[in-house]
Amino acid sequence: MKRFGLLLAILALLPAFARAAQDESTVRPERGAAESKDERVAAGLVRIEHTEVVQTALGHVVLLRAQGKAIPIFVDPVVAQSIHGALTGEKLARPLTHDLVHTMLQGFDGKISRVVITLKGSTYYADLTVAMRGVTKVFDSRSSDAIALAIHFKAPMLVSRELLDKAGESLDKPVEPKPGQRRL
Repeated sequence: MKRFGLLLAILALLPAFARAAQDESTVRPERGAAESKDERVAAGLVRIEHTEVVQTALGHVVLLRAQGKAIPIFVDPVVAQSIHGALTGEKLARPLTHDLVHTMLQGFDGKISRVVITLKGSTYYADLTVAMRGVTKVFDSRSSDAIALAIHFKAPMLVSRELLDKAGESLDKPVEPKPGQRRL
């Protein structure tokens, strides 16, 4: 049901994007839209270098790797399947919600331009930056939805240095599945 709500929200926003594209004077630019890569790094954001999905005894985990660390984010099986499919190029018999959103955005000349993942308490959030017809907007998102869409669009995923240091687990050696784990 949550996925249906996400789809309805996106469908509701498409006409607003089209109107805003016609009258850009009413749209504020994305926060940090003019920032260069150096300015983002100076602002303390680190780019995720590699993403993978692992199934554990506790559930599906997305590992976001950067600078010798991995941030584990638990996701539901459907999102894990969507992220795995986006990573590997595997197509399912029927599109999942992220596949549909990807296709819809492309159909309206839109794309995900970047994702910034944050941690509030013990819950991960994301700012999902969507660019469509010259208009850029930032939307609050579940981290798992943002990760799936970022992978579909090959958009950069960023985390703060603080988050990487706080939640990232050191990768002194390659992460191998432990007993009860398997890679998807």
